[in-house]
Amino acid sequence: MRFELMLGDEAAARGAIDAGIGGAFSYPGTPATEIFEYVEEYLRNSPQYAGGGTGADSLGISALWSANEKVAYEEALGMSYAGRRALVSMKHVGVNVAADPLMSSAITGVNAGLVLVVGDDPGMHSSQNEQDTRYYHDFAQIPLFEPANQQEAYDQVIEAFEYSEAVGLPVIVRMVTRLCHSRSNVRLREPVGMAERGEPTVLAGKRLPNRPEPNDWVLMPSNARRRYRRLLDLQPRLLRDSEESPWNSIRLSGRRGIITCGLARNYVDEVLGDSDDDSRLHIGRYPIPLALLRRFVDHCNEILVVEDGYPFIERKLNGLLGLPGKAIKGRLTGDFALDGELTPDSVAAALGVPFVSAALPLGDLAARPPQLCKGCPHADSFKAIVEAAAPLGDAYMFSDIGCYALGVLPPFRAVHSCVDMGASIAMAHGAAQAGAHPVISTIGDSTFAHSGMTPLIGAAHANANMTVFILDNATVGMTGTQESMACGERLDHLIQGLGVHPDHLHVIEPLAKHHSANVSLIRREIEYRGLSVIVARRACIHVKRQSTAPGGAPQRERAAEGSCGASCSCTPLTVHAEHSD
Repeated sequence: MRFELMLGDEAAARGAIDAGIGGAFSYPGTPATEIFEYVEEYLRNSPQYAGGGTGADSLGISALWSANEKVAYEEALGMSYAGRRALVSMKHVGVNVAADPLMSSAITGVNAGLVLVVGDDPGMHSSQNEQDTRYYHDFAQIPLFEPANQQEAYDQVIEAFEYSEAVGLPVIVRMVTRLCHSRSNVRLREPVGMAERGEPTVLAGKRLPNRPEPNDWVLMPSNARRRYRRLLDLQPRLLRDSEESPWNSIRLSGRRGIITCGLARNYVDEVLGDSDDDSRLHIGRYPIPLALLRRFVDHCNEILVVEDGYPFIERKLNGLLGLPGKAIKGRLTGDFALDGELTPDSVAAALGVPFVSAALPLGDLAARPPQLCKGCPHADSFKAIVEAAAPLGDAYMFSDIGCYALGVLPPFRAVHSCVDMGASIAMAHGAAQAGAHPVISTIGDSTFAHSGMTPLIGAAHANANMTVFILDNATVGMTGTQESMACGERLDHLIQGLGVHPDHLHVIEPLAKHHSANVSLIRREIEYRGLSVIVARRACIHVKRQSTAPGGAPQRERAAEGSCGASCSCTPLTVHAEHSD
């Protein structure tokens, strides 16, 4: 029996590895980024590893970042179709991007196990909203597990793979930021397929021998109707299995009842200690176990629902008209705030229990808003954009998801919107169609590859009156300098291939010494009544730091030198970081 100290993200990833996955798929997004990174690092440090991919000289696990969450889910679904277990991970808003294949995969079903691990972000520590992935479980009518701690994250992911194959459906594992980014000891199991340590493919797991029936996976209406009927017919089994699951537990004692979900159980345990005065129902697996819930409601007069996220169970319990004779309390009644994450203090207040928080008071500490890093290339880009646009009227400045969204703050004030991945170009196009001018869009190289290319096709087709700035810093900077799919010369070729006229495609190097020249070029392109694209190319300061540090990763060295990886070759058009001050 072995123990390791792990983040919740790492525990989920290790569970997938020990379940015998053939591959991991993801796009970076806090708080879920470390799930994929753990798989990547585990393979890199394994004695059997020989550069990634599958093969006799590796662990038989593929781990490559995907272009976006939709692509990641579809790649995982393809691996499942081919008979290998697949892990796909993302943050909660990433599920919106992946919703199309997610919903359809509930109809096709899966072949080998497919598990989607999602990091929800109550309190919006690094997100645009607080959406609750449990609603996707309900929407898609597929199983969901919700771990309360790191050990459960590890164990539930393993069980989720087994259950995915048992019922032929994708399975969701929902975590939240406080679980994803806190550590605890995790007891590890023997990995699937490991007969004896040291075998070259011991972690590859089993491959299912048979391909699925094509008529089950080709969602023409006649097939889809039949497969949807199968999904509906599975619902009683999913409910029964949830009601019998040890992840759902009930204890009846006092007439006040407390329902906890996932991580919330820890807060109640911390506040109440060993007290057994209250009845308890814990839900760690969905569908909601109705038989347990009915026993619980029948026994209790007052019920407090403690769940991190939306009032999902509280709404279900209340229905449209409430429960006569029962007092249901939670977020909807104001016992907890409708927004933000739970804390031991808020739980204690809702329970009416005196509680001394272990958290240190912040006192009169001044607010410290985030800011661009010292030496960030985006600062020089925004300075040039703001100065160039100033004489041309009140510019509409649309931006995107990335560290450059901090351009909304002083001294730049160069961001007027940041809504979702890729929205900057599409919103700018919409504003241009409304007759607005000047219209400016700023988007990072990785976000452009994620979901910025499609709206640029439309803007190029219409020759929309707008200027797009692609801030190419050679990495996914906001989530920890992961590899970017489109930077350097590859990005230039992509832009031209999307239909942007070469006369209005420019590459600049955002440095103080080029400021005047950059301002002149930017102003000229903003004045042009058509589509212009300007690539501001300079490596992220953290990529540059990694490339010069002893033992820096080779791929980071290439990125810092050429901004586009191993395929880079410097040209007169593109001035790279190795040539800069």
